Amino acid sequence: MTDSPRPEAGGVDRPVSKASDGTTRRAALIATLVALPVTVVVAGLAFAQLAPDEPAASPSPSATTARAQSTAPVEMAAPALAERPATVCRALLSQLPSTVRDLQQRPVTAGPEQNAAYGDPALTVACGGAEPAVGDTDDVWLVNKVCWHATEQTDATVLTTLDRETAVTVRVPRAYEQPLQWVAPIADTVVASVPSAGEAPTGCQG
Repeated sequence: MTDSPRPEAGGVDRPVSKASDGTTRRAALIATLVALPVTVVVAGLAFAQLAPDEPAASPSPSATTARAQSTAPVEMAAPALAERPATVCRALLSQLPSTVRDLQQRPVTAGPEQNAAYGDPALTVACGGAEPAVGDTDDVWLVNKVCWHATEQTDATVLTTLDRETAVTVRVPRAYEQPLQWVAPIADTVVASVPSAGEAPTGCQG
């Protein structure tokens, strides 16, 4: 009895039917279509984790934001004063606030008994000078019961009292808008420490 011939090792396998081949291709295509979106999602997540964070937005300036300012002494002149003005100025300087709005007080190079400075650029207060001559068209302002004469300079507004026994001059740099608002807390101290002298100019009479 003769054995049926067997395929040799490494011989050709039994041919696969066309139907089986089509099913296999369809399954592979479906697997590819499913895997592609998953791959895109995974790649997107990986990129998001590797991408650098966006820089934080810088805080916008506000009324409560502290100003960066120098603490170096502010250069100011200190002319000699007669006895009475010197006494009045010492009283004024002893009662000035430690801050003017958000400006911290700074030391001065001369005359701390008659000069004060705040902030950077420096808003300065000088006591004991002469009152300015007031022209018919000059600006005068009544701020917190004190009459001020305004002179505009290139880099500052200079406000000097007109109704006090001893004149007080406040120099407000252009960096600080609305200078009358900056002089308001100083006016309160002027009222408390510097006696009035005579009648205020017409523009300051309410």
